[in-house]
Amino acid sequence: MTSVFDDAGNNIACTVIEAGPCVITQVKTSDSNDGYDAVQLGYGEAKEKRTSNALLSHFANAKTTPKRKVVEFRDFDFAALTAEGEKALGSVIEVNEVFAEGDVVSVIGTSKGKGFQGVVKRHGFKGVNDATHGQHNRQRAPGSIGAASYPAKVFKGMRMAGRMGGDRVKMQGLEVIRIFPEKNLLLVKGAIPGHKGGFIIIEK
Repeated sequence: MTSVFDDAGNNIACTVIEAGPCVITQVKTSDSNDGYDAVQLGYGEAKEKRTSNALLSHFANAKTTPKRKVVEFRDFDFAALTAEGEKALGSVIEVNEVFAEGDVVSVIGTSKGKGFQGVVKRHGFKGVNDATHGQHNRQRAPGSIGAASYPAKVFKGMRMAGRMGGDRVKMQGLEVIRIFPEKNLLLVKGAIPGHKGGFIIIEK
């Protein structure tokens, strides 16, 4: 993350996102066998030896090189890209053709994996408050989970220790502060899910 100053002199925490260039690798229309309107965008260069033959043929039809990430967007507004609303395969979409400063976007990504964690870190439990009166090494214990002769089981959804992170997370209401079209960079207010260099999806 980084920070910038607005016109009022306020320091705003931002995240720098590389959002392009993206290539149109497939176009789906309601008139075709697909039955709906959508566009498939590819991002990042991939090596041919690490790409399956099916994907190599798919990218060859789009007249583009193999891509590392392919995402489909339904009801994509082509009219916002060109005056004619072209849907040509292999066309490159720059960041300034889709986004503008002041836009409110949603960012979807995979949160950082934190491994197996206890209830204090995973769910915010306070633990055993009183460390005296016979308590020994139980400050971070989960306590009773309510299972006795009845109901003789642990209910689903019980907050317990387990693997934390690695989930699909969607951050909504993030504002685009600045755009750097020469480098296809977006400056978004706030934090986004995932680690540095991870793939994300940006929706308007």
